[in-house]
Amino acid sequence: MPTGVDHASIVAELKAVRRAGLVRLRGVQLTALRRAAELGAPDGSVEGLLRRAVSALDAGTLRTAAAYTLGLAQGTRDWPAADRRRRAAEVYGVSVERFRKDHEVMVLEQIAEAVTRLAATTEAPGRRPDGTTPDGTTPDGAPTDGGTRTHRVVEVPAGGRTLPLTVHVHPVDLLRDVDVVVSPANTHLALPETYKSSVAASLRRAGSVRGVTGDLMADPVSDELRAWADRHGTAGRPVLPGTVAATPGGALAARGVRRIYHAVVAVPRAGTNDYEVLPADITRAATRVFEVMAEERDGAWPQLRSVCFPLLGAGRGGLPRQVSLDAIWAAVEAEAARGADWEIHVVVRDSRAAELVERLPERVRPSGHPRTT
Repeated sequence: MPTGVDHASIVAELKAVRRAGLVRLRGVQLTALRRAAELGAPDGSVEGLLRRAVSALDAGTLRTAAAYTLGLAQGTRDWPAADRRRRAAEVYGVSVERFRKDHEVMVLEQIAEAVTRLAATTEAPGRRPDGTTPDGTTPDGAPTDGGTRTHRVVEVPAGGRTLPLTVHVHPVDLLRDVDVVVSPANTHLALPETYKSSVAASLRRAGSVRGVTGDLMADPVSDELRAWADRHGTAGRPVLPGTVAATPGGALAARGVRRIYHAVVAVPRAGTNDYEVLPADITRAATRVFEVMAEERDGAWPQLRSVCFPLLGAGRGGLPRQVSLDAIWAAVEAEAARGADWEIHVVVRDSRAAELVERLPERVRPSGHPRTT
């Protein structure tokens, strides 16, 4: 990594650019971005660097929202920061506050990753001025029309074969076309309020039905979870860790997310707002996820094939991300060993977590089990 061009510094300075706007860049201290511009922009300017980085993002909502966020979209160069944020929120169809807390964080992370990649590849020996190798590819072999990826496929040894693992680098509520998404739950099956930023809150919010003005019309994820508890006689009392409650995805069904599996992994600590999460309970819950998928696929949901896990317990549960990943992978490995053919996905919020998942092939033994550290 070039001196002075690290991911965290770039993210911090991108926030400053977002607040100031392009017309006021001269008055903003941008040490890391200016260093990156010297390496990754043909004209050596910060604006030129940012335009290259944004143009390298996946076409669609991500690239469009990034352009509005930084004032790179046509006609927005002098817009106030609040107006640019509001327009970017409209791209994702969410409120300004929700965009600020969730989507904007992801957008800036993705821009920062593109910036650091541009700077690093240009500085590397044997690179052209545009950062490509003589054969016209980026360092990881991607074609030059690629760029920062929000979806990555990692080939991981598992069960005596190689299993493709799809890594999503974005908020969980942006998932599309994955049959089942796993949501962490506590032993009381109590969902967080929709204004929270957790995985469970994001899925509850994304599954809700709202009117044209954004007013809440229905809260099907919460309603279905309560109905599940009533059917199984658990209303008003805790369930055991490892339990999985399967509910419809509510409004998420329109995006191809058919089911939400509420995986009980968190045990509330009395008298606190904290939880205790054990790796064994994560493995137990992940194993149960596959069992429920098999049961439902043979019943009313024959189309179930793909499942996406967040890093369970790595938020308020306090587990290190690596511990959570290893606990989930233990269940995946067991499924692969018995010949199951599920499509496995993992969703993370930032590039550092994605890199951890991408290193999984280096950590597993030939049997597919992660090495302990």
